[in-house]
Amino acid sequence: MGTGLIEIRRATVTDARAIAGVHDAAWRTAYRGLIPGLELERMVERRGPGWWEQAIRRGSRVSVLLAGETLVGYTNFGGNRAKSLPYGGEIYEIYLDPVHQGLGFGQRLFAAARRDLSRAGLNGLVVWALKDNTGATGFYEALGGQPVAASSERFGTKTLDKIAFAWQR
Repeated sequence: MGTGLIEIRRATVTDARAIAGVHDAAWRTAYRGLIPGLELERMVERRGPGWWEQAIRRGSRVSVLLAGETLVGYTNFGGNRAKSLPYGGEIYEIYLDPVHQGLGFGQRLFAAARRDLSRAGLNGLVVWALKDNTGATGFYEALGGQPVAASSERFGTKTLDKIAFAWQR
């Protein structure tokens, strides 16, 4: 696959449809069999182009990765929401189109988000992942993330365990 130029930049409202497409494909691939089917469908449907357009207009920190002219990944990040954890920043989401996974693009998105958080004075970083999502947990472990907390989340009738991975600086 020839990718040409790889670019990471802040998302614009014109990216909303492509971000929604990456979200849809990545979530269906990552969570099928983990999150109950109906709940997964509802979660994916809620995050259509309109949702992303509003998030970007509201100033959410969303960055996109382009391979050539094609948007193939995104990350959404900001301040740490778990105030009990001593980290300034949090990556809420980092997803790639499944076809583009395993090529180092996720590492680039992660590094860019981490750099942006640090520049904003949000030092230290936390990321939550479903414990049974071995693709995500393996990714964060390979990047040097240390498990620092555990929680759970309910999806319909199923409760799933989550792990927080952290980086000091």
